[in-house]
Amino acid sequence: MAILQEIDIMILNMIQTYLHYDFLNSIMIFLSRIGDGGFVWITIGVLFLLSKKYRKYGFLILIALGLEALFVNITLKPLIQRIRPFNINTTIELLIPSPRDFSFPSGHTASAFAAATILLYTNRKIAISGMIPASLIAFSRLYLYVHFPSDIIAGVLIGMISGWIVMSGYRRWSLKQS
Repeated sequence: MAILQEIDIMILNMIQTYLHYDFLNSIMIFLSRIGDGGFVWITIGVLFLLSKKYRKYGFLILIALGLEALFVNITLKPLIQRIRPFNINTTIELLIPSPRDFSFPSGHTASAFAAATILLYTNRKIAISGMIPASLIAFSRLYLYVHFPSDIIAGVLIGMISGWIVMSGYRRWSLKQS
């Protein structure tokens, strides 16, 4: 476990050293902020619900977000209780208010990839419009030094698994309705 944390810190410090620029600060803060509480993904899900053509997408996205939140916020974060990287490297000056919950896994990333995975399964033409922002939101959490890379990887996996579970359930239900 200690070696993983050393690798995590090394990657975070490399991002701080080689990719941290003043002009990116406000962009990364914005990307992180729209991911707060899954806001952007919930909004997209609700907007899809309002459209007869895309209603199914909205329904599936919102279910996947609920499942992901159950895994991340209700189960894993309280169970694992991993402290955040800025609590270890206290020399980092955060650009955002310090998150008060635990670090593992990244909820921002899990919600982003849960929604993006639903788009990937339902409409490959618009899937890229979910995967790119999902990836940018995930990276913003590293850039802002509030998550370890392993938190992000776990968030991606949990988000994608949540989307897959929802789509599998939907397909089974659809077959029974036919």
